[in-house]
Amino acid sequence: MEGSNRENPILYLVVPCYNEEAIILESASIMKARLNELIAKNAIGKDSRILFVNDGSKDNTFKLLSDAAHKDPVFIVVSLVGNSGHQNALWAGIMTASKADIVITIDADLQQDINALEDFIKCYKDGAEVVYGIRNNRESDGVFKKLTALSYYKIMHLMGSRIMKNHADYRLISRKVIEALKKYDESNLFLRGLIPSLGFPSEIVYFDTKERTGGETKYTLSKMVRLATDGITSFTIVPLRIVSFTGIITMLLGIAFIIFSFVEWVQGKNVPGYTTLLLVTLIMTGVIQLSLGIIGEYLGKIYLETKKRPKYLIDCVIQIEKESQTDD
Repeated sequence: MEGSNRENPILYLVVPCYNEEAIILESASIMKARLNELIAKNAIGKDSRILFVNDGSKDNTFKLLSDAAHKDPVFIVVSLVGNSGHQNALWAGIMTASKADIVITIDADLQQDINALEDFIKCYKDGAEVVYGIRNNRESDGVFKKLTALSYYKIMHLMGSRIMKNHADYRLISRKVIEALKKYDESNLFLRGLIPSLGFPSEIVYFDTKERTGGETKYTLSKMVRLATDGITSFTIVPLRIVSFTGIITMLLGIAFIIFSFVEWVQGKNVPGYTTLLLVTLIMTGVIQLSLGIIGEYLGKIYLETKKRPKYLIDCVIQIEKESQTDD
């Protein structure tokens, strides 16, 4: 594989979109202006593009993007069949950016500061293959989201994951990293954990988050829980070990309670009655149910992996070449 161009790299901005009609044209305009600024500074190649991934939007997002792509060749649109999920949409965009030396993934709402792009590219030119965008703070989050996010990172780190704290898929990856990612065929994607595990030279760029200019966040509580579960079960078996450890401790406590009850009976004392029995039953039932749930999550992952179903299906790609001005 030929080395990537570090002096004047071709950049593809990969932007997953789901029901973003309220802001998508404004975001596209801002991205194009920023891309042109970087091209004018000779920071990136003139063939750099903005690649939108329409993840099964139910509103007018695809139509707006399609019109923009037909009018301006800087925009490329990849439209997926149905809603494949944020991680799969990112993957589809990365895998489609075949002409890119570097790919930077960013959210369509541009809450992630697009002005940080130049810092990303500088780190790449200095030798980094991966550059992580890290939030300076979480002031734009609500109290509940802030507490759950910080707790999640602590849990992931305790379990041995190399996930970056306050990093949410705003990153640069080089062509070398993309070629390495192509070798990973797993169905359950969690790029925030997968990319750090590759071990490529990396740098960090800090940025401030901004308020959405329109629309609503598409990361509902259920989606955040699903992402958190995928992150834990995709990169560590520590929960299974906790289940085993809990089983051993519970068994030892059960043996100790049996011995205690037997001694009490020999001494002619009354064995504690219904309250103790009820508490023990409830605790044991809870432990068993939790253990089965954790094991079930891992079995479900194995089941999905064995099916070897595609992560996504592409409905169409709209790419107008500057020379021919024809659909690709």
